[in-house]
Amino acid sequence: MDHLVCLDAGVKELESLLNGQKSMILRGADTIEVPYGSVKQGDILYFITSSCKNEVTARGVVTCVYNSGKLSVEESYETIIRNQDKLQLPDRQFESFAGRRYLVLIGLDSIEGIDPFRIDQTIFTGSDDWYPVGNINRVNMTRLTA
Repeated sequence: MDHLVCLDAGVKELESLLNGQKSMILRGADTIEVPYGSVKQGDILYFITSSCKNEVTARGVVTCVYNSGKLSVEESYETIIRNQDKLQLPDRQFESFAGRRYLVLIGLDSIEGIDPFRIDQTIFTGSDDWYPVGNINRVNMTRLTA
């Protein structure tokens, strides 16, 4: 399955993935929300950034997924700290996710820049930053030319 994932441009999350500084992304909430249970090993994640929500510029392959059970605040902090070498969360992101009841940690490999293409950004409703699309061609509006 293909997924569209919005990464935080303010902390250069995409750049950190592309240069190999980080190899894992994290989502967390106090209730079970997407991508909890919907992303699997072998899925392809297509990345956009919060500064350009309609242009896909990179992708990666999911190597492992950890969907936590309901965590205490302490367990949430411990889980993130144990994986910080792969997550490389700056303080702002750490504070945003630490303490959340449900965490999804997603390991990635084969992260690469791709020929950019546009998608319909209205599929991201509200604060959603993850959208399982099935097949990326379903939401590919146009290939961009250099």
